[in-house]
Amino acid sequence: MKRLTVMGNLPGASTMMFTQTKGYKISAGSYSKLHKQLLLALLAIACLYGCHKDKTPGKDVDPDPVVTQFTIPEESVQLNPSGYAPLCAVVTFTSPINGHTEIIVKGKNGEASDIKHTFTDNGTQHQITVAGLYADYDNTVEISVIDDKQNRANSTISITTGALPPTIPNYINFEVADRTKMESGFSLVSSFSNLPNPPSMPYMVDSFGDIRWIVDYRTHPQLNQLFYDDGIARLKNGNFYFADQKLGIFEIDLLGNVVYNWDLHGYVFHHEVHEKPDGNFLISVTKPESTNSNGQPTVEDYILEIGRNSGDIINTWDLKESLDVYRRAMSDDSQDWIHVNAVLYDETDNTIIVSGRVQGVVKLTYDNHVKWILGPHRGWGSNSRGEDMNQFLLKPLDASGNLIADNAVLDGSANHPDFEWSWYQHSPIHMPGGNLMVFDNGDNRNFTGRVNYSRAVEYKIDPVNMTVQQVWAYGKERGEETFSRIVSSVKFLPGTKHVLFSPGFQVPNAQGMGGKSVEIDYATKQVISELSVSSANGWGFHRVYRMSLYPEEIMNAE
Repeated sequence: MKRLTVMGNLPGASTMMFTQTKGYKISAGSYSKLHKQLLLALLAIACLYGCHKDKTPGKDVDPDPVVTQFTIPEESVQLNPSGYAPLCAVVTFTSPINGHTEIIVKGKNGEASDIKHTFTDNGTQHQITVAGLYADYDNTVEISVIDDKQNRANSTISITTGALPPTIPNYINFEVADRTKMESGFSLVSSFSNLPNPPSMPYMVDSFGDIRWIVDYRTHPQLNQLFYDDGIARLKNGNFYFADQKLGIFEIDLLGNVVYNWDLHGYVFHHEVHEKPDGNFLISVTKPESTNSNGQPTVEDYILEIGRNSGDIINTWDLKESLDVYRRAMSDDSQDWIHVNAVLYDETDNTIIVSGRVQGVVKLTYDNHVKWILGPHRGWGSNSRGEDMNQFLLKPLDASGNLIADNAVLDGSANHPDFEWSWYQHSPIHMPGGNLMVFDNGDNRNFTGRVNYSRAVEYKIDPVNMTVQQVWAYGKERGEETFSRIVSSVKFLPGTKHVLFSPGFQVPNAQGMGGKSVEIDYATKQVISELSVSSANGWGFHRVYRMSLYPEEIMNAE
């Protein structure tokens, strides 16, 4: 019998051979049909093989994660180990599996008030910092250790805390809180509710107005008299920093432990310390026995750069040299003639921006020469070098980009519909597009102070053409209810592109007086949240930030 042999290959299969008996003919159509049938058969075999393989114990399929319970002894929990952070604890324990730790500090207001954190402490021996406890409360903390196969060992502990210090605000409440739109995190408040009694006590509140972190240095051997002026902020490494009038710059951790202290070499701190991108510090100081050319004493008119690693003075700006020390348009005080309340570094051109409460906002080169002055044009003369300050004054533009020629507006005695100068401002910040925003306190506005309102105001500055244009503002429409004659801050919230507008002194609230921190949608000017803080002394705070409780960069207790 003669045979016709047809050879063919199927993708992923061995060579197949078909035979035909004499007298029959395989057409192209029947061959295609046979090809499909064989392919389906092979797929069925592969599926059966795969199913059989999946059921083979110990091969290719991980078992379901195992969840076990374990107990952490009460003596493993140390509340406030530093003595300065009463709403923190350190938990030291051994876990039954090798893995990393995750915690949940259970909130009073459901899951939205829970604090969750993941550590990178792989192993069976663990020491973690638990932050975010409530004061005077039996706190529940869920602790889980998870290995690389997602097996979990769970434990639940209770931590009972004491009452808060007596000088905390007597009223803290979110009058408005759209938590679906709010910038995430906690409000870090540089409180002044303790004044005039030291030490300063910064705290963090959650979105329900509960204090979840506080630093209390009443028993600290150095910092029991702390006055931090502008307040506390977070370093790039995740720790916090502030300065004290007599003791210099301090870095502290989440537990309030002092990590490092920088000396000021005989200068006296006031108001602001600012971390540069390279880690060095800019700090506003007074030089003891400083005088002007007439021999009159002066204060608060020096800026230093302190080396982060060396502790040395890297650079000094004497503002009596670069500015007009005798200008009296906004203040008659010859001693506190500028009252520097903030300093900001601009890495785009290695300059500094200085807020002088009773002079304006000034940009200075690294070698202490003026680049521009943002402020009313009234009363400027020459500096000690003989340079005419009028050449550095920024000229205002209207909304269409035209120069405003009205001398009353330039002078500061009148406002333009599109433009107002800032008055006795605080807290200059860089905006994402390069503009400058300040807290315009509005004290003595237009040299009269007859109409009181404070603003967050954004300016677009053209240093080539020496012009300034007001591009955004909020607060004038709120009038007296958000007016703060002194202190206060503005911050940009990058996660939501909101602005945090925080008037901090004698602001009227539903109960008493203090400060407000208002989160505003930049695009719509809708109020997303509004925190009210009232204290017996009428002080709220100097500055407010929004940030995570745990630093993003530091995951372990150490």
